[in-house]
Amino acid sequence: MDEEIIAKVLLALAIFIAGIWGSGFLARRIGNLAVRNTKFDPMLARFIASVARWGILVFAGIFMLESLGVRTTSLAAAIGSIGIAIGLALQGTLSHLAAGIMLVVFRPFKMGDFINVAGQSGTVKQITLFTTELATPDNVQIIIPNGDVWSSSIVNHSAHETRRVDMVFGVSYDSDLKKAEGILAGLIAADARCMSDPAPFVKVTNLGDSSVDFTVRVWCAAADYWDVKFALTRQAKDAFDTAGIDIPFPTRLQINREV
Repeated sequence: MDEEIIAKVLLALAIFIAGIWGSGFLARRIGNLAVRNTKFDPMLARFIASVARWGILVFAGIFMLESLGVRTTSLAAAIGSIGIAIGLALQGTLSHLAAGIMLVVFRPFKMGDFINVAGQSGTVKQITLFTTELATPDNVQIIIPNGDVWSSSIVNHSAHETRRVDMVFGVSYDSDLKKAEGILAGLIAADARCMSDPAPFVKVTNLGDSSVDFTVRVWCAAADYWDVKFALTRQAKDAFDTAGIDIPFPTRLQINREV
């Protein structure tokens, strides 16, 4: 009798060890798919690996109980009842799980994308069963429940390979508008990061209270967006100064009244 109990315990222990090792091994294999195959989304690989790992552990637990002589049929009914109670208590948590599955299936973003979601902005680092992790430009970690991500509007700045840089430059009413337009067009043409197709847009679009406003629209690679925007802003200021074109600022007329 004792030998039978020992054999059952050893078998249960072997199943437990095999489950731990097998779940880790399979998770690593799935994770390596993204390393070996660049077309395989790393975010999807991590999510599938997490699901596979927990699935194996659950089945290992059931087989371990079977080896110990526990009737899993009756246990399954009890677990089902408990599961319903836990499910009602954890509706929010389960909604995050469901949202995580939807995010992986429909993939509105991928790892490395810069997004705005649920009032937060950052680069996507990973998506787990329940949460999505972002890193802000100053490298602060933000963890958002998947339910909040899926239920909110998602702005993906990295979804497309190209982006349009929109800028407005104001010059004084005394300035030579043709000269100012030529300077802006020349700066764009001299920057190799600015695309010629679609053609850049440089036009007067507004007569403001104190300035004539040029709207500049130019396309570039998404990765160059901020560099192009910052570079053109600085270069336009320097070029206008050199050409004697004033960039006005709002002024107020003050009237002194003597009482």
